[in-house]
Amino acid sequence: MSKRDLLVEVGLEEMPARFVALAASQFKEKVEKWLTAERVPFDQITALETPRRFALLIHGVAEKQPDRNDEAKGPAKKIAQDEAGNWTKAALGFARSNNVDPNDLYLKEVNGVEYVHARKAEAGKATTEILPQLADVIAGMSFPKNMRWGTRDLKYVRPIRWLVALFGEELIDLEIAGVKSSRVSRGHRFLGTEVTLNNPGEYVSKLAEQHVIVNPEERRALIVEQIRRLEQEHGWTIPMDEGLLDEVVHLVEYPTALYGTFEAEFLTIPREVLVTSMREHQRYFPVENARGQLLNHFVTVRNGDSRALENVAKGNEKVLRARLSDARFFYVEDQKLSIESCLKRLETIVFHEELGTIGDKVRRVRKTAGLIASKLGVTAEEAKQVDRIAEIAKFDLVTNMVGEFPELQGIMGEDYARKAGESDLVARGVFEHYLPRFAGDLMPASAQGAIASMADKLDTIVGCFSIGIVPTGSQDPYGLRRMAAGIVAILLERNWQLSLDELWDAALEGYAAQGVSKRTVEEVKKDLVDFFALRLKNVLQENGVRYDVVDAVLSADLTRVPDVLAKAKALMATVSAEDFKLIVEQFNRVNNLAQKAEADSVDEALFAEEAERNLYQSYQSVESEVQGLADQEKILATLSTLREPIQGFFDKVMVMAEDQAVRANRLGLLLRISRLLNGYADFAKIVFA
Repeated sequence: MSKRDLLVEVGLEEMPARFVALAASQFKEKVEKWLTAERVPFDQITALETPRRFALLIHGVAEKQPDRNDEAKGPAKKIAQDEAGNWTKAALGFARSNNVDPNDLYLKEVNGVEYVHARKAEAGKATTEILPQLADVIAGMSFPKNMRWGTRDLKYVRPIRWLVALFGEELIDLEIAGVKSSRVSRGHRFLGTEVTLNNPGEYVSKLAEQHVIVNPEERRALIVEQIRRLEQEHGWTIPMDEGLLDEVVHLVEYPTALYGTFEAEFLTIPREVLVTSMREHQRYFPVENARGQLLNHFVTVRNGDSRALENVAKGNEKVLRARLSDARFFYVEDQKLSIESCLKRLETIVFHEELGTIGDKVRRVRKTAGLIASKLGVTAEEAKQVDRIAEIAKFDLVTNMVGEFPELQGIMGEDYARKAGESDLVARGVFEHYLPRFAGDLMPASAQGAIASMADKLDTIVGCFSIGIVPTGSQDPYGLRRMAAGIVAILLERNWQLSLDELWDAALEGYAAQGVSKRTVEEVKKDLVDFFALRLKNVLQENGVRYDVVDAVLSADLTRVPDVLAKAKALMATVSAEDFKLIVEQFNRVNNLAQKAEADSVDEALFAEEAERNLYQSYQSVESEVQGLADQEKILATLSTLREPIQGFFDKVMVMAEDQAVRANRLGLLLRISRLLNGYADFAKIVFA
């Protein structure tokens, strides 16, 4: 079958950097699905993008669809034929719907029943007949934010300015929002010109001649190479934040790295302020010496060539100087504020219109943190430190610096708290109470900071759930999943055997006192169980736990987070053992019959067989022993010793005895054992090959 390459380019006004890769990947996915649905074979798709375009180079596209020769199944014979063997209306309708002659219908047996069938032969269409539908695929793309332009009804990420669609050397007619496809693409806005393409193979090279590098990975490599060259030339270290690098890659079409300098006096400002100001406002990379100390230089990436770089550097230096002057002013002014005056201002800042002010939140968090500290049995001095961290953790929200750079919350709080005379532990706790902020982030180094962190996150989660804000699908505007994951991470790292149920109750107390909840405690806690179960499921999967073992442990008590992971690991270490399947089979027999029990009362006087007396004694011994164990492997091993008494019981004892009292007594014993087992895991969910 003959093949050609296909090029489709959508040219637009500059897109925000965060949308560029999203647009290209979505375009690739949609076109790939569309070609597959249209039965157009192809070899490979390459996505290309710059701030002004997203494009696909599709290699080895077949020139026509393959012919089809399908068999369609229709109604059963008893419906398709009358007594004389003639086709009925049902059969004739089936023939029409499949565009076949009724004389070509035939009967075929399927699972012992005859059905009418038809053979459908369909010649494949030429790909050039299908490709104009690409206009609908392009117009149907979605973006986080859209806009309209002119009098057009189409809402799109940015106005479409040109279209290129070439199938080999053949132009494909497309039209979107009044823009018709052509062979003409556009080079760099200032350094390039329009370029006429004869075929898809010229796309990358001809755009490069016009100062457009359409492959983002090539732009990334160029930026990294140029920055490394600056490092070697000047003996610098230039740390490259991956998020910033991604953004810069999608801000430029033709990258050229350069450096600038700012006054050394600005280095008296905290490093975090300088780096944030350079990164967030200007998209600059900071520069360090070999010892990791910040230098008064920066690196930026120009969207252009190397001409007049000195002038570009001076312009960037002027802009950064103004930014850093503002930052220094904010920093100096903030130090005139007292912590107590900042705390008073928190009473006027709304945390959530239905949950009160930040001041209200601080009071709730202090109470929750105190309850957690009490359950952990910390010393009086440590409890005092926890309370002070919880009390002042949010004070920096009203400072000038955090107002300008919200991402510095906690960082500035630590700096200002230390300057205000707070102890190092309390000052550091102000920063730590935000940790961890994302997967893989730092964890609170102090127990006091960890307690404050959990209390703060619990307050937000429980408060949102109390007024009906529960994350669904991909919607989580308050970052509640991230906060719950942070709580789980802290409990695991510190091996704190705190019950999630008790933690929820502690947070709910504050809202109950405030009287703002719209839902019952039972409704809130039911949602919290499901919500945290998903976070725990993620943790177990990250630790390589099998899906069935995950289901088994999460079906039991999941409120003590370290135990959940320990149980899963214990089961994973045992599940492949030869005799474990036999153990689980006996456990499942117990659970199945226990469901018939109406009560768990057991009267030893009603035992008629030695096997049931032996099982009862074994159960009592195991129950007593596991209550004193913390090691989940030992608990599982102890529970497993019930296998033989259970098997002996079922071998010798008729559970469903005619005597109602004896039957109830035996079922009650099984119910007790079932509860003991299910407190560890739902063994019925474990799958054996």
